[in-house]
Formats: sequence, C-alpha cells, structure tokens
Amino acid sequence: MRILLVHNNYGKYSGEEAVVDKMATMLQSHNHTVCSYRLTTEGARDTIFGKIKGFTAGIYSPTGVKGMEEILLKEKPDIINVHNLYPFISPAALFECKKANIPIVMTVHNFRLICPTGLFMRNGTPCEKCLDKKNEWSCIKYNCEHSIFKSIGYTLRNVYARWTKAYLKNVDIFACITEFQKKKLIEAGYDKNKITVIPNSIDAPCSYTPIIGDYIAYIGRLSYEKGYDLLIEVARKHPEIKFCFAGAQRKKNNTDIPDNVEFAGYLQKEELSKFIQKSRFVVIPSRCYEGFPMAILEAACYGKPAIVPNHGGFTEIISQEESAIGKLFQPNNVEDLEEQIVELWNNQALIEKLGEKAFKKLKECYNSDIVYKQWETLFSKLKNL
Repeated sequence: MRILLVHNNYGKYSGEEAVVDKMATMLQSHNHTVCSYRLTTEGARDTIFGKIKGFTAGIYSPTGVKGMEEILLKEKPDIINVHNLYPFISPAALFECKKANIPIVMTVHNFRLICPTGLFMRNGTPCEKCLDKKNEWSCIKYNCEHSIFKSIGYTLRNVYARWTKAYLKNVDIFACITEFQKKKLIEAGYDKNKITVIPNSIDAPCSYTPIIGDYIAYIGRLSYEKGYDLLIEVARKHPEIKFCFAGAQRKKNNTDIPDNVEFAGYLQKEELSKFIQKSRFVVIPSRCYEGFPMAILEAACYGKPAIVPNHGGFTEIISQEESAIGKLFQPNNVEDLEEQIVELWNNQALIEKLGEKAFKKLKECYNSDIVYKQWETLFSKLKNL
C-alpha cells in the first residue's frame, strides 16, 4: 500500500516530529511504500515578513494547497495520513485530497481541532472555554498566546476550518492517541463513528536490566506548559536528591537554579537511552493535558516508572491502584508533586514493582508490532469506504 504522510514540522524538533518519523519507519518495515509531504516552520517566522506569511498561511495557504495537489498527482497514494497542517499547508489542502477521492486518516496529536493553541491551557491551568462555547473567540479575548498578533492568527485559522468544515467534510477517520482526546472531540461535535484510538508506540526491547539510578529525570521541552519549573521548586526543597533535565529550553529563565539540578541539553537516541537508564524514575509535571508523551514509553523500556499529573490522557496511560505503572499527583500542586517524588525516591522496591508493570504494559499495549496491527485494521477499513 502507498501511504502519504502529511506534516508541517514545528520550529524545533518535537515529540510530534518523532512520532511522524516513527510512523514512516513502522510502515516501511511492514512493506508499505511511504511518501511524504512535509513543510517546516523552522526559521520561517524569524522576520516580520515571515510572521505575516505564517499568519495568513495558517488561514489559507495557496502554496500548501498547490503543493498537496502536486504531491497527489505525483505519488498517487492509496491512503493519506495527516498530522499537523499549520501554518504552511493549512486545512484548505484537505479539499484537494477529497477531490482526488483518497481516504484520509488524521492522527490527532493535541487539541488544536478544538483549541487554537492546542494546549487546552490558560493562566497555567487547563481551560476548555473554546470547547464549552463551541467557537474559538476566547483565544483572542484572553490572549492565550500572550501575543495578540498570534492569538488572532491562531483563532482565525480555527475559525476558517470550522466555517468551511475542512476537517468534518474531508477527514474520514480521526485517530486519537488517548480515550480522553476522543471524548473531547465527541463533546465538540465530531462524529463518534469517525473516531478511533490508536496510541503512540515504540520498539520495545525483549527485556531490560534493572539499574538503581542516582537522579530523577525530566525529558521534554523546558517550557512553562511542561511545568519543569515545578520540578525545580521540588529540587530546591530537597538538596539531597539530584535532578537532571534533558530537553531544549524555549525561553531563557532567570530563576536561580539549585546546585542539585543539572541540564543535559537536548538528547537523542543512545544519549537519551543512557540518560534514562541511569535515572531512578521519570517525572512529567505538565500543567497542560498533553497528548501522549513519548517519555513515558521511553522510560518503560528500561523499567522506569513515571510520576505524572492526574489529568488528561495521563490518568489512563499510567492507571491507578493495582494496575498503576507509575504515580499520579494533583496537577499544578507542588506540595503533592514533592510528596510523590520523595515517597518513590525512598522506596526502591516500589520503583522496581512499578517499573516491571510499566514494561509489561509497554509490551502488551504500546509495542510497535501491537500498534501496527491497529493501523493495519484501520487502513483496510479505509480502503473499503
């Protein structure tokens, strides 16, 4: 089968790009032919002209529409897998796919179909105003992007998609990565019969060697919505515990960093694997709901549990009570985060128990071969539409 992957890369390499790349590898390993239509935002909005272009293209991109038309004529795919369309492809390009009569499945990585920022977050806590009101204008009212220019641009591109029904008319199946996402799309008016759930995946090893790590690991972008500053506050209270952060910093922070905090920078592949192996466990302190952080799966590969906020898709991924593969804390609550961290840090038996369960769930639910079968079933369904 010939599959076209469609994605507008973000300004910096992110977990979403990693998932798209993983999708390509997974499909090729099962003898599918993969072609790509990928544009990038990297460096494109560094100038005033670039910012204006990004603003207008997100609403309607003539270049993106033309590019889609050309790639469809050239590659003649059997199925199109759409990821991110903003800003330089734009939802308008979906109409070209429909004209070509090619089935479309859209992987839903975040909440951008409902919320212009994609985060469902305002003032540091989850916000569902746009979902409640069934429109996007609250993004301008509350200046959710902390730049009125960006807030207006993000709002208008969602308004265009809603008014033209670009997603509703053209996408055949929405593949959410958690049940939580699916629930939110249904609340927003999307047809439940056109929504499925296929989680992120990873190539799980056959086994792992338990290692008692000597630090707590954070993996991800060092930005406000990710809540990394909450973890630094916990570190400040516990100089006896070492904390290591792996990730790129979006904005400079003038906060004083305690001596027990180290920044390893952006890590990939072998460096990231070693970073995880040498940790005791992983903490993801996100203020926002998130989608499905790959850090949870990457940690599970080495029997490392994760501490995550009890909201969004996190709750279903980590689970609770006997089925738990990690620990949950009250979102945005530094005291509860501290309590969960200290309790787990001082209980190696619990770390090992949760780590074993995390590895087992990884093998049963999130291993690439398992998840591929779900994609294979979906592709067969799409071909028969």
